[in-house]
Amino acid sequence: MGNFFQLLVNEQLKLYIRKSTWIMYILIALLVLGLAFINHNAMENSRTYEASQDDNWRQTLQDENAEMQKEMEQKEMMQGAYTGQIEKNNYYLENDIQPRSYDTWQFVMENKFLLSLVSLLTIIIAAGIVANEFKWGTIKLLLIRPITRTKILASKYVSVLLFALLTLLFVLIFSWIVGALFFGVNGLNPHIVLNQSDGYAYVSIIGEIIEGYGLQLITLVMMATFAFMISTIFRQSALAIGLAIFLMLSGNAIVGFFSHYDWAKYILFANTNMNQYINGSPMFDGMSLGFSIAVLAVYYVVFLVISWVFFTKRDIAGH
Repeated sequence: MGNFFQLLVNEQLKLYIRKSTWIMYILIALLVLGLAFINHNAMENSRTYEASQDDNWRQTLQDENAEMQKEMEQKEMMQGAYTGQIEKNNYYLENDIQPRSYDTWQFVMENKFLLSLVSLLTIIIAAGIVANEFKWGTIKLLLIRPITRTKILASKYVSVLLFALLTLLFVLIFSWIVGALFFGVNGLNPHIVLNQSDGYAYVSIIGEIIEGYGLQLITLVMMATFAFMISTIFRQSALAIGLAIFLMLSGNAIVGFFSHYDWAKYILFANTNMNQYINGSPMFDGMSLGFSIAVLAVYYVVFLVISWVFFTKRDIAGH
């Protein structure tokens, strides 16, 4: 076990000593700062009634609804844009909930889409962590050590998962810090009105953050594992990166293309989006949360077994 942890530390050191890794984090940081700047400018004039300590916010919401209703009557094209906001304002009024000002918690919640970028960066890391050993000729130096190939492969895979987790935490924590500087913090147990599958509801923002980031983590792990497998099989990082990114971006299209077949529900990408069960609208009949978890577990095990077989059985004498 001691050898494994030493291997894991070495893999992390090799990973974070690269300039490319830090460029990835700088890119994420710049994106977060840019989003905060854009949101700050957009929200600058929208807090007058939210921060009010009296009952003026009710009148403000009523006036806002009347103004949107009038504009909808004059311009048919605005009906879809304003209907949702009017319903939301009515929920505030009917439930006597004062709208809260935009703060760092909402900023973090909205930034969950950045995990798609984290997935891309993790794919790049996973695709190269084995393939580059063959490319650079360092695989022989690695395997002549008195350590099993299984431990070496496991240390590389766990290193990929650690990178994914640390990068996800970086997005979350850095977003919170930047959001706190730009928008402030409105309490430690914030709630917000959001449109759910059965209508508007007053929900915990922290719960939404945990749910949103957690569900994105499923796709992140599956695509990283797939890229890791391709890297192990073909020893070409470019192929692994290209194939994994292509499948990640076109996954929904692939499922849609085969949607008229019963077996389409077993496609990987039909099961990675767990929001379909939260929204109460599975992609195919017969699908359930347990079904998707079982399908993903099978894919996950298959990816790892194939990686292990190719790495442990390959002859490296010619490399």
